[in-house]
Amino acid sequence: MVHAFIMVNTAAGKSQDLLDAVRGFDVVQEAHIVAGDYDIVVEVDADEVYDVLQTASSDVQKLDGVVDTKTYMAID
Repeated sequence: MVHAFIMVNTAAGKSQDLLDAVRGFDVVQEAHIVAGDYDIVVEVDADEVYDVLQTASSDVQKLDGVVDTKTYMAID
């Protein structure tokens, strides 16, 4: 099992719509709008690293209003 966090920067006014869309992905355990350098933090549990990368690069980044993402794999 791979545990990861996807940090999402959104366009102005898009965070709530994107939060709802991101929460619909199968591997997403939790997602929250946050204050700070990023707008949304997404917590993911997947079978393989590829599944995390697929979610971040293909699923999340393709959503309208996503400006940028950073993915962090948990190593503990």
